[in-house]
Amino acid sequence: MTRCLAIRATIATLALGLLACAPAQAADTVDPAADKAAFQKFFTGKFPKLKLEDFVNGPYSMNEDLHRQWEEKEQFPPYEFSLEAGKEMFATPFKNGKTYADCFPNKGIGIRQNYPYFDEKEGKVVTLELALNRCREANGEAPFSYVKDDMAALTAYMAFTSRGKPMDIKIPNDPRALEAYQKGKEYFYTRRGQLNFSCATCHIQSPGERIRAEVLAPALGILNAMPIYRSEWSGMGTTSRRFTTCNSQIRGVPLNPQDDEYRNLEYYLSYVSNGLPISGPGARP
Repeated sequence: MTRCLAIRATIATLALGLLACAPAQAADTVDPAADKAAFQKFFTGKFPKLKLEDFVNGPYSMNEDLHRQWEEKEQFPPYEFSLEAGKEMFATPFKNGKTYADCFPNKGIGIRQNYPYFDEKEGKVVTLELALNRCREANGEAPFSYVKDDMAALTAYMAFTSRGKPMDIKIPNDPRALEAYQKGKEYFYTRRGQLNFSCATCHIQSPGERIRAEVLAPALGILNAMPIYRSEWSGMGTTSRRFTTCNSQIRGVPLNPQDDEYRNLEYYLSYVSNGLPISGPGARP
């Protein structure tokens, strides 16, 4: 029985990743809307007792005991200090008198659900982390580390102002946007590292199962909770930190934060979670 279940999971994973395996798929055959529908249907079928919006709670959505742990943790969330620091930083003027609000639509409030987006002028994906550092540099400030500390605090505050808003990632009718999306999908399903794991190995085939002490989160809604406080880190981490950590855990070579591959991956994972609410900042074991 165990072997049969494993085979079924593998078949389902392969079915979801079939298009991603094509080495040179033409842009006019890429169908993000169909991908999103299949992706969400796979997870709601795999976990029929879960409401769609519950997937954003990651491992805490997997069973009642974990959900109770999450409810208890949310009474005194470990990200609270970082959230307060981010709120203060966001409102503090740069040396030139401007603030982060001058760099973003709606003064940066309640916009997390729109990131990442595809910049048609640049021809590349722009993440919230990248946009924040570009804002800093445009105002004469040094960029922050992409993985933790100040960047995690800022994105925590911006995510908090969007809590409950549905992820709303757009893919413009631009072959370059479709290519970026497809490359992100391919990265998600490509095996790498000494363990020969892909992102899908853990987060599609095995959500709810354990690797050592960690309960694996479903890929659906996984970025809606970012940034997160992790007990393993004893602190906050951004999406960039999560990606680089995952590569290290499978004994692969992490890319540089905000490399094109990571930005495309974030674009893909965010798009297929469209409609699920922003729940960040989050906390994980």
